Amino acid sequence: MNQELLLGLYVLILTIFLGFEVISRVPSLLHTPLMSGTNAIHGIVLLGGILVAGTADRPILYLLGFLGCALGAGNLFGGLVVTDRMLEMFKPRPAEKPAGEPAPVGAGVQAVREKEPVRKP
Repeated sequence: MNQELLLGLYVLILTIFLGFEVISRVPSLLHTPLMSGTNAIHGIVLLGGILVAGTADRPILYLLGFLGCALGAGNLFGGLVVTDRMLEMFKPRPAEKPAGEPAPVGAGVQAVREKEPVRKP
């Protein structure tokens, strides 16, 4: 085996273990804000995949570049969706009455009056 390939595999395996350990120790409360903060890193992964695929002279390099682009794009857009959902939680909701609370007296009559046209005698 090529020494460079062996070193690359070694670094890949170490980063997989390191990433798993770091992510597993993040509290669930912090996971979403950290996910939104790592979108820039996913953009760099996508750019790296484009560069590898664009300069590939062997099929394996083209495959790795394509795989990097696909996985980087999935992570990038998934992170953006999660960030959008997180920010949606902080928007004010329209005022709704609680489910168990009875409607005020005459509220139904007022709603019907607003929908009907006004008739003049």
